[in-house]
Amino acid sequence: MQQWARFAILGAMLVTAYLLILAWQKDYGQGDTTKAVTQQAVVAHDVSADLPKGQATAAASDVPQANIAATQHKPAVPAKANQQLISVQTDLYHLWISPKGGDIVRIELLNHDESKDSDQPFVMLESDAKRTYVAQSGLIGLNGPDSNPERPNYAFEKSTYTIADAKDVKDKDGKTTKVLSVPMVYKTAAGVEIIKTFTIKQGAYPIDVSYQVVNRSTQNWQGQMFGQLKRDNSDDPGKSSQGIFTLGTFLGGAWGTPEEHYNKLKFDNFNEEKLNASAKGGWVAMVQHYFVSAWIPGHFGGQEYVAKLESRKSADGMNIIGFTSPTIDVPAGKAMSIDATFYAGPKVQSELKDLAVGLNQTVDYGWLWPIAKLLFVGLQFFHGIVGNWGWSIILLTVLVKLILWPLSSKSYRSMAKMRVIAPEMQRMKEEFGEDRMRFSQEMMALYKREQVNPLSGCLPLILQMPIFLALYWVLMESVELRHAPWMLWIQDLSAMDPWFILPLIMGVTMFVQQSLNPQPTDPMQAKVFKIMPIMFTVFMLFFPSGLVLYWIVNNSITILQQWFINKNVAKAKVASEVV
Repeated sequence: MQQWARFAILGAMLVTAYLLILAWQKDYGQGDTTKAVTQQAVVAHDVSADLPKGQATAAASDVPQANIAATQHKPAVPAKANQQLISVQTDLYHLWISPKGGDIVRIELLNHDESKDSDQPFVMLESDAKRTYVAQSGLIGLNGPDSNPERPNYAFEKSTYTIADAKDVKDKDGKTTKVLSVPMVYKTAAGVEIIKTFTIKQGAYPIDVSYQVVNRSTQNWQGQMFGQLKRDNSDDPGKSSQGIFTLGTFLGGAWGTPEEHYNKLKFDNFNEEKLNASAKGGWVAMVQHYFVSAWIPGHFGGQEYVAKLESRKSADGMNIIGFTSPTIDVPAGKAMSIDATFYAGPKVQSELKDLAVGLNQTVDYGWLWPIAKLLFVGLQFFHGIVGNWGWSIILLTVLVKLILWPLSSKSYRSMAKMRVIAPEMQRMKEEFGEDRMRFSQEMMALYKREQVNPLSGCLPLILQMPIFLALYWVLMESVELRHAPWMLWIQDLSAMDPWFILPLIMGVTMFVQQSLNPQPTDPMQAKVFKIMPIMFTVFMLFFPSGLVLYWIVNNSITILQQWFINKNVAKAKVASEVV
């Protein structure tokens, strides 16, 4: 058994050394490959090739099928693709729009760094040599210009927009908000004018994408609006910030309806188990670590419309998820509008829940979500008071311990009694020797006489593990804690401790706590008991530092609680013996 213990300790040391090497290579072994982004985003390939066609087109098309099969008209004025992109910069992001089709081909989130202490913003959407991830929208169907072999080329007033171009607009509550509008116009020879407008409010991530069809022709105009997200199979950009032992966060598609609030769809299942549903008030999205992009179908004629939600794989393996509106009919001499909302940004629950039912569930806390949501509410409450997520974790831990104090105290009192009667149990073991039956009978009688529950030691762990796991997902999924500093060397609570100080402190607290517990009588159990702090320290080395901080505070409070209870139980035992 001693040999087994040596091997276990040696193995833990080797694993620790290996992980330290990996961590060093991750932090210092790679050169800086970040390149400054030029003023104009570079589009490496024509993303327009994957956009909607009518039913008359080949089945291999990467775009949604229109409801009406019809002969596709040719554009009245063939135009050469305009390679100039429209730059739009607000207080929250910098995006680029391609005049060809009016697709959003790049988004930089200005309030979120690419990595900790990086001077580059986090890139949400892009279309270049390394990654394809774009938001596309258009009009398909009988007269929809996006059903043509060539996407429509929109005319635009200016190529650069900033928040300074925004206008003051009063909302329904009378509050003035700056609103930025980016209009684009496409005209046909028949006299149909299509105005595509991106409307952005200051301080808000949602973008309203609307189409106004002004029919000055002599015939009715028919078409459908579509919106879709197209992404390749590249890795999650936020994946590198996760520790070695951390569980992988979801990367893939998602969708929801008022009836089925949240559904995940892996990229591998975009064809086999593909989405094919119709709903009013639904949504589709691409989900990644901390961030999400989503299309939410909007209104037509002042009413929400029933949209078709679907997913598919393109011929070149791109993952596409999107929606298609019902057919709109614009009589000659009339004008009609249809719109949708596009969101690309952090997974902030308070903002997502107002956009569509279930969209806030893209902050996926797993099956422990009821506990995780309560923990996050508690963290938000304390953060509103102290303004620091690290101290919020500490205060939350204290609150949790206070709530569980009655149950844990009962358990620790029973463990303290086990500690007091340990010499008596050792005497009984020596007296009865190999007579296990007699020893068990006498031991149970002792437990009953002293009112001791031998299983009580499991209760604190049973109570703490769901909270521990739920807090893990809160730290991993809540973008509010991304790159959140505490103090001194802990400058990112969602990442592992760069100096491994907190895990070592946690190991010490665990060792001290175990010393206050009754020691197992079985030699093998005793050796495993001693190895546990080492094993947990190794595991904690690469867990988020915020989680380790929680465990340290929890152990520290437990130590004080156990010490106090042990002292009182020992005094009570001495007093009873005197009497």
